[in-house]
Amino acid sequence: MPQYWLMKSEPDEYGWDDLIAEGEGTWDGVKNAQASNNMKAMNKGDQVFFYHSRQGLEVVGIMEVSEEHSPDVTTDPERWVVVKVKPVRKLDKPVPLKEMKQNPELKDLAILRQTRLSVAPVTASEWAAILSMAGE
Repeated sequence: MPQYWLMKSEPDEYGWDDLIAEGEGTWDGVKNAQASNNMKAMNKGDQVFFYHSRQGLEVVGIMEVSEEHSPDVTTDPERWVVVKVKPVRKLDKPVPLKEMKQNPELKDLAILRQTRLSVAPVTASEWAAILSMAGE
């Protein structure tokens, strides 16, 4: 069974449209031990929400892990990793952070408890709740 995740990126640095243009992206530059460990736990086929941070503050699309972790040669390859992701689809309606905070079904969502965490697990019930909020 696939696992579910959420990955944050600033849209002016790397946004949903950039991923669409590339067709497959390398998620790199993560320099947080917990986020890196989450990337190491990802398996090919896992589903991932793409979240625009800083600007937008909303879940905008769904990606799929297309290649499991490998060393991040852009930083310290002994310590940090990258994963590859492919776009699955844009959400019918973006799901804003403000709305997620108001949804009691998401009270334990990792990014609400650890706001600086850029790569976080999402439970199956949280995944379903966010999809419902997107009108899907």
